[in-house]
Amino acid sequence: QVQLLESGGGSVQVGGSLRLSCEASGSTSSISCMAWFRQGSGAEPKRVAKIYLGRSTKFYADFVKGRFIISRDNAKNGLYLQMNSLQPEDTASYYCVAYRNCERQYDYRGQGTQVTVSS
Repeated sequence: QVQLLESGGGSVQVGGSLRLSCEASGSTSSISCMAWFRQGSGAEPKRVAKIYLGRSTKFYADFVKGRFIISRDNAKNGLYLQMNSLQPEDTASYYCVAYRNCERQYDYRGQGTQVTVSS
């Protein structure tokens, strides 16, 4: 099993920045990919960014390209999401997930951390 714990959410003004962190523990050697998802109020979850741990390949949703950066610290089992130029539509609960197989549904997810962007 893998446990994921997010931190770093909060409230920010439009145009501001936040950095989310996700600490993985447990059987972390089984993880091949990690990702950030978000879910706004009344909305479906959306994948924000994904990183392949073996080769550091990264993918971003169009709505965050150029603004968000996903990164990973393998030594610390940490996953990060640097969010810049935040907009009200970025308001959501953000959660990290981990995959044993990158091409399938994720296997583990954290509880999430709330990000609120106000104008």
